[in-house]
Amino acid sequence: MEMLNQSLSNELLQMAEADQAMRIKAINREAEWDSSVDERNQARLKAIVDEHGWPTIPKVGAEASNAAWLLVQHALDLKFMERCLELMESLPSGEVKPANIAYLKDRVLMMNGKPQIYGTQFQGTGEGMHVYPINDAERVDERRASVGLGTFAENEARLRELYKADS
Repeated sequence: MEMLNQSLSNELLQMAEADQAMRIKAINREAEWDSSVDERNQARLKAIVDEHGWPTIPKVGAEASNAAWLLVQHALDLKFMERCLELMESLPSGEVKPANIAYLKDRVLMMNGKPQIYGTQFQGTGEGMHVYPINDAERVDERRASVGLGTFAENEARLRELYKADS
């Protein structure tokens, strides 16, 4: 049985906290977008993955494994994102959240100019926000359910509320 790496877990959680703090401030127009946060996090996450492999639930706990996914989701290096996706997809069931794999798969497909599978990726904000094209859109909710995601309509409503236009 693998032991929980508490220091790695704490570090991933702190990195994700910085990621989210920057994004929330930018969304709320309290601060400018700071891409150096993503650059720093990506560089450190690359080093972590090189040394430890993908931060799985048994390795770092569910919350920190989720934090690692969030960080790679916001990475700027497509090759690194693809490498992490391959690592996550190769793991036994229960080592990573299936929904995290779905989100990263959609992000990688989008960045490669291909239609997404799970309908997780949108582009733009406010009134101009639109869903990135979905492959076989009429069956998207079946695929979402298979990885533990709510319906496409619920997700779209949540995102539209989060990124709503200034009134």
